[in-house]
Amino acid sequence: MLFNSYLFLLLFLPLALIGYYASARASQRLAALWLCVTSFVFYGWWNPQFVALLAVSILFNYAIGIMILHHAGSPRKQLLITSFGVIVDLAVLVHYKYFAALFNFLSEWGLVHGAMDTLILPLGISFFTFTQIGFLLDCRSGLVKEKGFLSYVLFVTFFPHLIAGPILHHKEMIPQFADPANYRFKAENLSIGGFLFVVGLAKKVLLADGIAPFADAGFAYPSHLQFWGAWAASISYALQIYFDFSGYSDMALGLAKMFGIRFPLNFNSPYKAASIIDFWARWHITLTRYLTSYLYYPVAMAISRAREKRGMTVGSSAAKTPGGFAATIIVPTLFTMGLAGVWHGAGLQYLLFGIWHGLCLSINHGWRIFFVGKKPPSERHNGPLAKALCVLITFGAVLVGQAFFRAESVQGAGQLLYGMAGLRGFGNLESLGHVAGLPLGDAWRLLIGHHMQAVYILLLLAIAWGTPNAHQILGTYSPAIFKVLPNPIRWLQWRPSVGWLIVTLVLLALCVANVHKETRFLYFQF
Repeated sequence: MLFNSYLFLLLFLPLALIGYYASARASQRLAALWLCVTSFVFYGWWNPQFVALLAVSILFNYAIGIMILHHAGSPRKQLLITSFGVIVDLAVLVHYKYFAALFNFLSEWGLVHGAMDTLILPLGISFFTFTQIGFLLDCRSGLVKEKGFLSYVLFVTFFPHLIAGPILHHKEMIPQFADPANYRFKAENLSIGGFLFVVGLAKKVLLADGIAPFADAGFAYPSHLQFWGAWAASISYALQIYFDFSGYSDMALGLAKMFGIRFPLNFNSPYKAASIIDFWARWHITLTRYLTSYLYYPVAMAISRAREKRGMTVGSSAAKTPGGFAATIIVPTLFTMGLAGVWHGAGLQYLLFGIWHGLCLSINHGWRIFFVGKKPPSERHNGPLAKALCVLITFGAVLVGQAFFRAESVQGAGQLLYGMAGLRGFGNLESLGHVAGLPLGDAWRLLIGHHMQAVYILLLLAIAWGTPNAHQILGTYSPAIFKVLPNPIRWLQWRPSVGWLIVTLVLLALCVANVHKETRFLYFQF
C-alpha cells in the first residue's frame, strides 16, 4: 500500500487512527495489537505471500534475541548465537536480493550454465532485516531491557517505517510503545503530524513525480545526451530522489506523530551540505548512524587493536600520518561505503556508487586533517562565497555518485558522465525541453519556449537550496528525535492556527487532485 494513494488516504489511515485511539480507551495492549494487525495489512496489501516471510523473520529474530539475553553471562555462547542469527538474516536477504544477479553474473563468465529470472523482492526487506540485525547486536551489547513480544512486533512492523525506514533502534522505540501517555488522543499530535505528512505528500506528488519523466527519459538513452542534456538528466534525477525520499521521510515522521510516536530525523536538507561528510550526516541519517555503529567503528577498532599490538600509533596521532590515515580512516571508510552501496542493490554500479562515496569521504577527512587542521582558525575561509563554492563542489560529487546509483549498468553511468564532461559535444539548450518528449502547450511555448525542464530544475533547486525544510518550519514542534537546524526565515514558522490549517488543507487538496497518478517511492526498491 502506498502513502500517496486514495486507498491509504481515505480508508486505511482514518480507520487505523480511529481503531487505535478507540481501542486505547479500553486497553493499551489492545491498541498495540491493533497497530500490529493494521501494519501487517498495510504490508500484505501489495503481495500477501510476503506477510509469512515477515512473520517468520520476526519470530526467528525475537527467539534469537531472547537466547542472547538468556546467555548474558557467557560471552562465547552469545557470540555464537548472535553470529548464527545475523548469518541467517543475511542469507535470506542475499537469496531475495542478490542470488539471481550473482548467478547470472557467473553465467556470463561461463562459470555456471543457464540464466535465472530475478526474484520478486519483498518490499522493505533490507529495512526490516537491518532493523532486526541491529536488535540482535544490541541484545549482545546489553542495551535491550524490554523482552515483551508484542512490543517487539510493533517495533519491527509499525507501518510508517516498515517499507523504507527510518532504520530504528530498539532503545529509541520500545520506551515510547510502553508509555501510556502516547496512547491518549491529543489534537496536537494530529495537527503537527498532519502538517508534516501533507508537506511530505506534496514533495512526492507535486515535485518529485513532476520532474521524474525528465530523469527517466535521460537515463533511458544516456549515450544520446550531449553536455546540456546530460547535466539536465543528472540534476533532474538528483531532484527527483531528493524530493521523493525527503517526502517519504516527512510522511513517515508525520504518520508516527499522529499515533503519538516520535521517529529519529532521517533527512535534513542534504543538498545544503558544504562537504561530503556533512552530506552523509544529512542524507538517510539513520542508515549513516547504523553503518557507523555496526560496520565502521568495529572495523576501525579492530585495525587500531592490531596496530597497538604491533607497537604502532593509534587514534588521532595515527590519523595524522599517511600510513596511519590509510589504515584507520581509508580502509574502514571504503569497506563501510562499499557495503552501503551493495545494500542498495545487486549490481556493480551500486558497488561503484559506494566506493565513490568512500573515496570522497576519505579525501574530505584527509583535507580536514592535513590541510584545514594545520591552519589557525583566523586563516580558515568560512565566508558565504567559500561556503557556496563548497556546496557546489559537494553537489557535483553527489551527482557523479548518483549516475551509478540510477543507471541500469556501469556502462550507462559512464555514458552519462561522458556526456556531462562535454566529450560528446555541447548541443544547445533547446534539447532540454525535448529530453522527455513531452508536448508543450502554446502558452508554455510563448512563456519559456523549449526550456521547460530548465525552469523546472531551477525552481526545484531554489526550493532545495533556498528554503527551510519542514522540520525547520515546525521548529520546536518538530516530532523528530534528532535536533534540527534553526529556521532562518522567522515569518515561515509553523504554529497551531487557522492560517496554517488553511495552508495545510489547500496543499492537501492539490495533492489529492494529483494522487491518481500514484507512483511508488524510489526507496521501496531497496
